Amino acid sequence: MGAGRVFAYGAAAGLIGDLLLGDPRRGHPVAAFGRAAGAVERVLWRDHRGWGALHTAVCAGGAVALGSVAARAVRTSTVASVALTGAATWAVVGGTSLAREARTIGRALEAGDVEAARARLPHLCGRDPQSLDADGIARAVVESVAENTSDAVVGALVWGAVGGVPGLLGFRAVNTLDAMVGHKSARYRRYGWASARLDDLAGWPGARLTAVLATVSGPDPRGAVRAWRADAAKHPSPNAGPVEASFAGALGVRLGGTLSYGGRVEHRPVLNTEGRAVGTRDVERAVRLSKRVTWLALGVCAGARLLTRARSPKRGT
Repeated sequence: MGAGRVFAYGAAAGLIGDLLLGDPRRGHPVAAFGRAAGAVERVLWRDHRGWGALHTAVCAGGAVALGSVAARAVRTSTVASVALTGAATWAVVGGTSLAREARTIGRALEAGDVEAARARLPHLCGRDPQSLDADGIARAVVESVAENTSDAVVGALVWGAVGGVPGLLGFRAVNTLDAMVGHKSARYRRYGWASARLDDLAGWPGARLTAVLATVSGPDPRGAVRAWRADAAKHPSPNAGPVEASFAGALGVRLGGTLSYGGRVEHRPVLNTEGRAVGTRDVERAVRLSKRVTWLALGVCAGARLLTRARSPKRGT
């Protein structure tokens, strides 16, 4: 069996595993990577970009190397290769947990229990929940669902199609490092610079694919295209912009605006100014759109991998 089919079958198995099992409460591989990256940080940390770049290279490079060694170890067995790809895909994607957390908050909002929704919001994103009313919480959830569809699912599938198991593990390592040290706090403004920039580069193709798929599979394709073209570049993140704008247009809602992180207030541009305010019911609509994007992304990435391998010239010809 060729590498294209190994990825297609393995990635499908991994997504099904995520659908059935979700993330384990204990012993998640990404959490283990986070602990290892934290240990490296304790050794290397200096308020300097160069030391931060070394931290990124050691941690992300280690994940890619681990994936390469594992893939080589099973390359003579099709069954083992598919199983390894499936396990790696399950380990790095987080679509089911994303949907579960979003729906938990959505149900609390539907029941009128804003305090329960506030208490649960930190499980999904880093917003300050106490400053948000019900509609503000719903908007935060929709934005998080949109962004994490790219970060937690589509981006991983893209790099899995490009680089197999090393690509899957490498993308998740880069994304995790950005979450750990890529923010602009006093401690990480310089040390986390390399992780943040690498995450921007690694996330670029997955974000555009997510935006395209949200456009074609959403309720309002024209609205998604319009919002993407008009507003994506206004977002401070080069990757979250297209994703959130396309979701906003597809769902017919406004995203962006004033938000608060860790006591710091940000005033972001509004995405899809022609849309309405986000309501509680839009949480479920966003989750459903995310799921459609996920399975379409699997089809696109697996198909691209198969087509590329089929067109590659065989050795000795």
